Amino acid sequence: MIYLDNAATTKTDPEVVETMLPFFSGFYGNPSSVYAIAGKSKKAIADSRASVARVIGAKSDEIYFTSGGSEADNWAVKAVFEALREKGKHIITSEIEHHAILHTCEYLEREYGAEITYLKVDREGFVDPEDLEAAIRPDTILVTIMAANNEIGTIEPIRELAAIAHSHGVLFHTDAVQAFGQIPLNAEADGFDLLSASAHKLNGPKGVGMLYISKNVKIGSFLHGGAQERQRRAGTENVPGIAGFGKAAELAVERMEAKAEREEELRDHLYKLIREKITNVKLNGPAWDSDPVRRLPNNLNISVEFAAGESMLIMLDMQQICASAGSACASGSLSPSHVLKAIGLSDSLARCTLRLTLSEENTKEEMEETADALAKIVTRLRRMSPRYEAFVKGDVGSEIDGVTKI
Repeated sequence: MIYLDNAATTKTDPEVVETMLPFFSGFYGNPSSVYAIAGKSKKAIADSRASVARVIGAKSDEIYFTSGGSEADNWAVKAVFEALREKGKHIITSEIEHHAILHTCEYLEREYGAEITYLKVDREGFVDPEDLEAAIRPDTILVTIMAANNEIGTIEPIRELAAIAHSHGVLFHTDAVQAFGQIPLNAEADGFDLLSASAHKLNGPKGVGMLYISKNVKIGSFLHGGAQERQRRAGTENVPGIAGFGKAAELAVERMEAKAEREEELRDHLYKLIREKITNVKLNGPAWDSDPVRRLPNNLNISVEFAAGESMLIMLDMQQICASAGSACASGSLSPSHVLKAIGLSDSLARCTLRLTLSEENTKEEMEETADALAKIVTRLRRMSPRYEAFVKGDVGSEIDGVTKI
């Protein structure tokens, strides 16, 4: 199997699994209890909290464990709205956020009269800081812009965006599920007040995430019923998961630079091969020859004209190559990706899209095998496409005018 869907989830690192195992059947005590075995669980949570905090230069007591990134996003947006709606009900976000943000905003809009501004992005997926400046109103209470996009890999200018929000006395939240542990982030330097992350995106376990809440932010609990997480998130802690998250965070910090270099090398090689073997391919999101680099190191998102994305995925799977068309959370949707539509793709081109997200464990040989398989698949699909036949005859044009250069 060749696994190229690391934006959906990653393989749990063996060291993470080893860290987790004792807390299933050995040190299984409830961390809220007072006996010795419970102390092991309590210490594991404290150690993991410190490890997770170090990834973003935060303090341990600013980290709150959750069931994942979606819960953290919900908590951040809903709790800020609840705490500050006497001041105002205006929230600013972007058109390309994860549905955990977009659907939460829609919920607040529908049920509580929140007013939501959805900032547009340019053709590479960037939010323009000037657009944020223009959108802030006296009743704005929150700006929530993702650190990096999960589909096209765009790294947003969150430091600049947070500074603009703060200049107006507005809180800034970032969904960093795709960025946490992948690229450098720092609470003080970047200026975010709240940040969401999830363990399974950085070789940790599924079912555990976190919300960073700056000490300067006063918001309420999301779950009620117990005093866990310093009375802000009730429920017995997922001790094995939290221990695994801590180890994954520790490894991410150690390996970040080398991992990024390896992934960039593999991604560049894969795209070079695809360009050589397949015509009419469009690169979606930012190029990676910019300075500074503004794209996640492992992300390659391409539209292959005249070849349906769903068909390519099925045929790649038959070759034991795992990829995706976009966000795993939107899998099964009949509508084109909202991210691809936001950057200006037509419905037809958006439906011809593949997201290939690599890990440092992939090899150049796997990239060559993938490019060869994809080229054969595209050739087969285009032979069955009336539109491609018309294109060859010159009856219809290309939407992208050949291969996108980087």
